[in-house]
Amino acid sequence: MNNIRIRRPPAFTLIELMIVVIIIAALAAMVLPRLSGRSEDAKIAIAQADISSNIAMGLKLYDLDNGNYPTTEQGLAALITKSSSSPVPLNWKGPYLENKPVDPWKNPYQYKCPGAHNPSTYDLYSLGKDGLEGTADDVKNWE
Repeated sequence: MNNIRIRRPPAFTLIELMIVVIIIAALAAMVLPRLSGRSEDAKIAIAQADISSNIAMGLKLYDLDNGNYPTTEQGLAALITKSSSSPVPLNWKGPYLENKPVDPWKNPYQYKCPGAHNPSTYDLYSLGKDGLEGTADDVKNWE
């Protein structure tokens, strides 16, 4: 009889697999602490971009078409559907926003016109993570 040896394909040993797992765990332990808190920073940046660019552009277009910003009572909803309350926008060419303006924490943006901080235009702000007005995490269009 022939002594035929069947060759097994090379495989990892248990020790080699354990070393790989330990290396991955060590890398994760170094990287994860640096990433924590970044999601909150990203949400703040999104709210700032909405307030200073996205919603602000819709409000400017509304003002250009109608000669005034929506009133506090009309609110930001006037950028999505034509308001029937006074002053009725006569040259409404919207919608000026595609979606209902909601901040990254799923709360509606706050809008006041004329603004207490910007009396010639409007105050636009997010209540931030805590959802409370006047706290340090508010994102606003004045400073």
